[in-house]
Amino acid sequence: MKTEEKPLEFIITPTLSGKRIDKLLAVSNPEFSRSYVKKLILQGSLYVDSKNIKDPSFKVIYDQKIKIKLPDIKKLRLEAQAIPLDILYEDDYLIVINKKSGMVVHPGPGNYKNTLVNALLHHCGENLSVIGGFQRPGIIHRLDKFTSGLMLVAKTDEAHRVLSKDINLKKVERIYQVFVWGVPNVKMGEIILNIGRNPNNRLKMSVFKKGGRYAVTKYKILKSYKFASKVQCTLLTGRTHQIRVHLSFIGFPIIGDHIYSKSMNKSKFMPNIMTDFSRQALHSSSISFQHPINKRFMVFKKNFPTDMKKLENELIKFNTEIDDL
Repeated sequence: MKTEEKPLEFIITPTLSGKRIDKLLAVSNPEFSRSYVKKLILQGSLYVDSKNIKDPSFKVIYDQKIKIKLPDIKKLRLEAQAIPLDILYEDDYLIVINKKSGMVVHPGPGNYKNTLVNALLHHCGENLSVIGGFQRPGIIHRLDKFTSGLMLVAKTDEAHRVLSKDINLKKVERIYQVFVWGVPNVKMGEIILNIGRNPNNRLKMSVFKKGGRYAVTKYKILKSYKFASKVQCTLLTGRTHQIRVHLSFIGFPIIGDHIYSKSMNKSKFMPNIMTDFSRQALHSSSISFQHPINKRFMVFKKNFPTDMKKLENELIKFNTEIDDL
């Protein structure tokens, strides 16, 4: 199946009349980011009643015919690289991948090569969805660079649309396992705190009482140690750094997180395996969803990679040594 340049077309209904075209497209197509929609419009991809419109603030009128041309993957000019992929499942519509820690998901400033997208382009060729953005063929959702584990990748635009919609409707369950500093008193619950970009540090996200974006993380303590806990987190929303920010805010930052738990990582009173852990101890361990085409329910699980398994074993060992004193 080759990915061709297929326009998205629809007619403006009475309820949509008077709305800005960029907002309309972003809301009605949740797989599109607002910035991506704006970029498409500015580069001349939008047609209203066959007339090219390059104004993102253009207000539509009832019965107008909207057509927006999506990019051909051949025009993305991204480099395909023969990077090994750990694939748990693949068919004509989607791929389930176990991403290794240290791999950036898609190209961006400072990371134009050796990303998951570069690897996918080599593996899939033109058979990747393109509606997620020029630099993100196939990408439905992301994991941070140093987060390992399961990801969904779309090979067709239709699969991308359905899976993206299902994520927004909370029909896709994404479960993470993580090691945190400390032992929470409450063994399970929900963290409901808005998240937004830190105004003083653009690399960080922060919790906001007013503003930011609504964010919900369910958590459950799986195992408690002397100085740490193994926690299961389920995302009900998908904000940048969501689990990391939420856990840090309630006082239990992730072991190895060099942005949100710096002071704990430098503690002289903790085992070296905890203070020296080189990345956030966060792993996407399970993902379940309905197949976008055949509607079969699918569940995939992946155990910890070597570094997190070693951390777990050392925490168990340290716990035993303390108990024996």
